[in-house]
Amino acid sequence: MPLARSLSMTSLNGLPQWEDEDLPVEDLLLFEVSWEVTNKVGGIYTVIQTKAKITADEWGENYFLIGPYFEHNVKTQVEACEPPNPAVKKAMDTMKSQGCQVFFGRWLIEGSPYVLLFDIGSAAWNLDRWKGEFWDVSNIGIPFHDREANDAVIFGSLTAWFLKELSSQFDDKPNIIAHFHEWQAGVGLILSRSQKLPVATIFTTHATLLGRYLCAASIDFYNNLDQFDIDKEAGERQIYHRYCMERASVHCAHVFTTVSQITAIEAEHMLKRNPDVVTPNGLNIKKFSAMHEFQNLHSMYKARIQEFIRGHFYGHLDFSLEKTLFFFIAGRYEFSNKGADMFLEALSRLNFLLRVHKSDVTVVVFFIMPAKTNNFNVETLKGQAVRKQLWDTAQSVKEKFGKKLYNALLKGEIPDLNKILDRDDITIMKRAIFSTQRHCLPPVTTHNMIDDGNDPILNTIRRIGLFNNRTDRVKVILHPEFLSSTSPLLPLDYEEFVRGCHLGVFPSYYEPWGYTPAECTVMGIPSVTTNLSGFGCFMQEHVADPAAYGIYIVDRRFRSPDESCNQLTQFLYGFCQQSRRQRIIQRNRTERLSDLLDWRYLGRVCETINRVLHACQTLGPQQNIP
Repeated sequence: MPLARSLSMTSLNGLPQWEDEDLPVEDLLLFEVSWEVTNKVGGIYTVIQTKAKITADEWGENYFLIGPYFEHNVKTQVEACEPPNPAVKKAMDTMKSQGCQVFFGRWLIEGSPYVLLFDIGSAAWNLDRWKGEFWDVSNIGIPFHDREANDAVIFGSLTAWFLKELSSQFDDKPNIIAHFHEWQAGVGLILSRSQKLPVATIFTTHATLLGRYLCAASIDFYNNLDQFDIDKEAGERQIYHRYCMERASVHCAHVFTTVSQITAIEAEHMLKRNPDVVTPNGLNIKKFSAMHEFQNLHSMYKARIQEFIRGHFYGHLDFSLEKTLFFFIAGRYEFSNKGADMFLEALSRLNFLLRVHKSDVTVVVFFIMPAKTNNFNVETLKGQAVRKQLWDTAQSVKEKFGKKLYNALLKGEIPDLNKILDRDDITIMKRAIFSTQRHCLPPVTTHNMIDDGNDPILNTIRRIGLFNNRTDRVKVILHPEFLSSTSPLLPLDYEEFVRGCHLGVFPSYYEPWGYTPAECTVMGIPSVTTNLSGFGCFMQEHVADPAAYGIYIVDRRFRSPDESCNQLTQFLYGFCQQSRRQRIIQRNRTERLSDLLDWRYLGRVCETINRVLHACQTLGPQQNIP
């Protein structure tokens, strides 16, 4: 029976019982393996980057990260140095002598962990041989056209090769722990076990492959977890080989973990193994010296966003910015998985409520979700140019006014304010006012979308009619690129932008953890999440009344979509009814939850892993997979 299939039927046996004597950390080497080491693709990058400092503090010179080598990433993020461990250096030298390019250095992030990076391209000539070897041990065939899977085979083969060269120097004494993230790194785990290397292994899935695909297809996923024909569903979506790689990795690992309880339930059905432990994701929390400092940052960056709004809505700025709230949703462009579909429907209902109740509150909603574009929208750039022109005009007139006022006061006179502005000043101001006249509505998107006719966000906006009309109390802006402080349009980094907003809204249907609401929390910004996200479940478990702390949890598991949408609408409308003082108090309460999400706290939650991993150290090669 193929390994991928047999492993899916049975879990590994032979794990020894926990012994009272721990192996000292100084005798262990910890390797964390991921495709996202120094290579930002998604949330795993954030997990590894934020966890690096506390792990490096605990493990010191014995902690290493393994990832792929990409020159553009290394040039800006990694400082080359020599390996501090002679065994690591010898294993690298052996691989280099056989034509493999291996790069070693310090990743320039907090904690400065050591990184070991394999050049996938330089080893690609081995692909066919390594795919054959992978087939021999697992009976998993990799299609030639799936470049991502082929890269995973090369990366995994290089990782297993390195671990083999390294472990051979320890006389079969199991001194190595290897922690693999997601299926892209899983090949290295499978090959290490098939070669019976004396390495304790751990595999973490941050989201199951099939779960992500099924939820994106608008299937009632969580109510039918036990009904799916897993092989059939994976085959129909042409990811069967990837699914087999993921499932084999799960069953080969000594320790299997997921990031949330909701993903643990999913893994039980999709991957046929219950996680040994749930390890919630954290953040490296930076505490301010003064409690009010994060409130000051909110005010400062809110003013920057208001400047953008002044330009974007020029000619239609008939609403008070002091009574304007900024909501946002951000992340990968997964329209239904991230809850953008429900959010837009709730915004339509919110707009109706605000208009019916004649509210003087305006809500500007940002969608920060990357999509294919070819450049900035001309009308959007023009808006910022008009705003700058008006500012320059106001500054020029103010300077002349100030000089005349100053000279009059020096003479002991009160100037005639009707004469202090001459005809030229009036003309300049009138021309500036005429330049703000607009014959079209403010744009919904800041960029030219390559396929806007099939864009789900824009199509939904067209359907619900949120076109930024004067009468709309809810305005929508789609920013289909990641934010950057170097942007000529909205020059803010993501963290600065979040701090300037009032509410993050993430009504996800499929969200194994949910870093976006977690990041809002540590910055003192209230957020909306769901009980289908790992973050939402975590908060329900640890906080008695999350809504009182600015964590609004929409029930998407036990309610119909329409009921969930109504609940979200009520959350949004209730937030709009809060006074400024109430929002300040709530931000204080939200920020107090940040300690819950600190890796230093979650590290204690994860002590179970260390217990099992230390137990794995007593495994001999003969106890690995037959």
